[in-house]
Amino acid sequence: MGVQGLTTYVESNTNFLQDVRFRDSRLVIDGCSLYFRLYFNHGLDQQHGGDYDAFACLLTQFLSALAACNIQPYVLLDGGMDPSDKKFPTLRQRLQSKIKEADSLSHGRGGSVLPILVRKVFVQVLVQRGIPLIQCPAEADWDIACLARQWNCPVLTNDSDFYIFDLPAGYLPLRFFQWTNLNGKASQRYVPSRCYTTNNLCRRFGGMNRELLPLCAVLTGNDYGAPKEAETLLALIDGRALGRGGGRGRGRAPASRIEGILNWLSSFPSVAEALEEVSRLMDGEAGAGKRAQQCGLSAQLWAAMQEYNIKAQSSLAPWFSGGALAPRGKTSALAQLPECLSLAAAQGQLPPLALDAFVMQRVLLFPQVENSKLASSHCSSTAIRQAVYGILLQGSGAQPSKEAHVQMQGIRGGRGRGGRGGGGRGQQGLNEAAKAAAAQSHGFSSPVFVEEYDRLDLNLKKNQVEAIIPRNRVYLDGLSQLLSDACYIQAPAAVRLGVLFEVLAVKPSALAPVPPHLQLAVAVTGFWLREAAPRPSEPLLRALVLGMVYGELALNNQPGAAHKIPVAPQRNWATEQAFLSALDHQRVRPGERRGVDVGAAHCLSQWQSCLWSALCLNQLLLSPLPEPDLSWLFSGTLVHGLLRFQKAGWAVESLLPGASLAGQLCSCLLGAVKACSVKAGPSCPGPGKKKRGRGQGRRGRGGRGQSHGGGSVSEEVNNRFALLMSEEEYDD
Repeated sequence: MGVQGLTTYVESNTNFLQDVRFRDSRLVIDGCSLYFRLYFNHGLDQQHGGDYDAFACLLTQFLSALAACNIQPYVLLDGGMDPSDKKFPTLRQRLQSKIKEADSLSHGRGGSVLPILVRKVFVQVLVQRGIPLIQCPAEADWDIACLARQWNCPVLTNDSDFYIFDLPAGYLPLRFFQWTNLNGKASQRYVPSRCYTTNNLCRRFGGMNRELLPLCAVLTGNDYGAPKEAETLLALIDGRALGRGGGRGRGRAPASRIEGILNWLSSFPSVAEALEEVSRLMDGEAGAGKRAQQCGLSAQLWAAMQEYNIKAQSSLAPWFSGGALAPRGKTSALAQLPECLSLAAAQGQLPPLALDAFVMQRVLLFPQVENSKLASSHCSSTAIRQAVYGILLQGSGAQPSKEAHVQMQGIRGGRGRGGRGGGGRGQQGLNEAAKAAAAQSHGFSSPVFVEEYDRLDLNLKKNQVEAIIPRNRVYLDGLSQLLSDACYIQAPAAVRLGVLFEVLAVKPSALAPVPPHLQLAVAVTGFWLREAAPRPSEPLLRALVLGMVYGELALNNQPGAAHKIPVAPQRNWATEQAFLSALDHQRVRPGERRGVDVGAAHCLSQWQSCLWSALCLNQLLLSPLPEPDLSWLFSGTLVHGLLRFQKAGWAVESLLPGASLAGQLCSCLLGAVKACSVKAGPSCPGPGKKKRGRGQGRRGRGGRGQSHGGGSVSEEVNNRFALLMSEEEYDD
């Protein structure tokens, strides 16, 4: 949310903000505002796909600063879209704007586009640090305000709506929160900041009633928009009241429309009287209080004001005290999620993509820096999202057919176009029987679609994408298997893993040499190598894999790292440090970021989209594979730098010390990726049938991943690399 022009108005009036030395307190944090602020305000890479390691380091420093001041953070994240759809026009406008900004960045110009995995990295770091976190069912503003009011602690955010919420302990704008400049003695460290309270604002207007501030926000316009008649009302308000600085404020002309509205509102002792005046001006039904709220514009304004009406008791407090989910706060649709998935959603593990698909059957696909003349990078991962939609929506109005459970063949992406499995592409159209057969082949008695909003050229386009239930069926209710017509059992991990492998078209044997925490990333990379268009080059693949190797070794050199390598005779620390330094030297530096290889950026955006979608699928299946540590898995500036190194005529092998763990790991991962990229069986398309149009794709059939992945990778490499794994990881 946000009130137009309010931040500028408040920050230009120094009396509204008070200097504070913030320490020894709880702090309710708007998580989305925080990760946007941290990423964009510290010059982190956007053109090359993001530097997640640098972002994770920055976030860790922020959390350490809070700990040094005895500040206990509680982080709340936005979840899915508002089911009321009031904000959807605003979301579409922002998405269209980001498409243009991403294109601008791809041409070396300005713009702000958040790399697609930043949010997931943010959640991973918070979990690793043990920071209390909850993902709200929809937008978090109201829940943030309620919790801060109950706990009598301030809110840290960058959202102008918090100039309207009546918070006793106030609002700390991120802009003024100087966490990089701690002051005070060691035992009394504090963060210099500035604090806003509604009392300070209302005092400026002669002790104005704080309950009138929501009316100011609604008249001015927020993310939910203003009623159509609001402009007419503002025109009808006595120009002298707006122009003379009337009400209880000083007798000077207002500096802005917001100040003029506040001047006018300050002349009313209560909301009821202000709305009565609205009714009178709009020729509505006269009368005070609720009678005026029942008609016309005054009723619309009253309803919109309730967005700022915060309760004394927060429904989220029990979650932070004991991990219990309160019954309130979920839409009726979201309440249909099984408890295990509701818990995953609250923990921030099940992403908004899944929540939006389940509740709204609509998702927004965020733009990335790519070649806008080509199909959106998200087209490469459509098959993965189709499986997500199929699992989520199999219990929706269109019930899965029993025949599909028995007869379902390997799904190749009809992707919203009726599928290809039944042949007959030369027909002018499918008859009803053929359509029904196509729907059944996708696991539904009738087709079920999800609206995807994605880029087409430089425009935002709505696509109807068909939900497809994987052949290895798992049911949403408890993620269980059908044992008989009336009996369900919990789906074993092996079954859930089989679904994941089916969708990614991977044979388990192809991943056998790969450590468990990297298997998902390797499987996704094989999927990407097969599905991306244009096909990624060998140098780009090597750069990507070498970046993974760098991240794994760098992670294990971090103090207290989860994957700390035990001391072993085979380990050559000096060689590994030299390897890390050599790769670091190849990074694209800030001064070199103007020119970007758009072709490579597009391919890597496809890879990130595949990983983003696969992470969602993995979480939906209750994590049959452990998640990779994303902050060390990919660094855009490093991968682009390694590609540039190869284009200059150098071989990546020159960066790998002979017989080193890095070299063996690189060979292991490359071999596994190539094994995962191969599809076996008679249904495998020939080279000339590789390309897919928008909304199309392939899922693969039968025996996937023909190679066993062990060919060029010795057992010794796998055994040695097992030293990288911690006991906790195997326990997962």
